[in-house]
Amino acid sequence: MDTMGNDDRRGKDALEAQRRPLRRMRPVAEKRRIVEETLKPGASVALIARRHEVNANLVFGWRRLYQQGLLEEPGALAVPMLPVRLSMHKPIASQRRRRGKSGQDTRAVAAAAGCIEIEFTSGERVRVHGRVEREALWQVIEALLRR
Repeated sequence: MDTMGNDDRRGKDALEAQRRPLRRMRPVAEKRRIVEETLKPGASVALIARRHEVNANLVFGWRRLYQQGLLEEPGALAVPMLPVRLSMHKPIASQRRRRGKSGQDTRAVAAAAGCIEIEFTSGERVRVHGRVEREALWQVIEALLRR
């Protein structure tokens, strides 16, 4: 048999609510900052979570979202990060010791400039040889993402 009246229940609920810590809603930018801090070499997720007063399991969840490209500001252009593979290759015979019109060793220039290849999830590829301005490359990437 219930001997507690409605007024007593409301009082008890109010006391429990006062004891319970409020759940903090963190902005996406703050979550990203915390996650990026945990991605630094030698970083401890548990220590970083404790410093920010967050449960470590929650930070691991944010890391998963971040790695999937889902931890973005609403309306932001989210570009999922893809794995990168670096490869060192020896110059082919035609690149060895050619001299340009100015007498400069073109092999040295080509080696310094390198090559960038970007493959999108849609299967499209962009290959850039030599030096390229960051802004120009970004414009090409944005145009391909809008397709």
